[in-house]
Amino acid sequence: MARRFTRDLRTRTLSVTRRCALVLPLVAGVLLVGCESREVERDLRVVDAHTGWYDVGIQADGDNKLVPSISFALENVSDRAIASVQLNAVFRRMGEDTTWGEHFARGIDAEGLAVGASTGSIVLRSTLGYTGPQTLDQMLLNQNFVDATVEIFGKHGRRMWAKMAEFTIDRQLLIEE
Repeated sequence: MARRFTRDLRTRTLSVTRRCALVLPLVAGVLLVGCESREVERDLRVVDAHTGWYDVGIQADGDNKLVPSISFALENVSDRAIASVQLNAVFRRMGEDTTWGEHFARGIDAEGLAVGASTGSIVLRSTLGYTGPQTLDQMLLNQNFVDATVEIFGKHGRRMWAKMAEFTIDRQLLIEE
């Protein structure tokens, strides 16, 4: 009787192993489809971009502070919905290669963006900028003021960051709406 039990156990073990061999590839396939990585630089377009200098307010030392800022929307130009897109804005002063500031944010949440739809306004600002005792208008006219640019990068899934757009920051004050 012990021998028969052992044989039945082996048969059951093989049966479970065979089922797993069939089921695991199916589960892996479903997971891989759910983990696809999209080309955001092709599937999305940066639209309605507005740039300028944002008044952060008076600092502890009494100086005004301006930082470069961009607002825009993302439009889904692909043939299917897209979700969970990350963004990074890299700010640089004109003529310089070094990063002057960054802003990392979620561009599209897990609920996704339908085909042909656009996100609401996305605002990205540098943490670095100009400070001074002058008025905000005087700061923009200062002879030492250097204009800035911003590059927008996007990422979906495991793909590397991809450049989506680049803008020069307009030398204008932005008014909070």
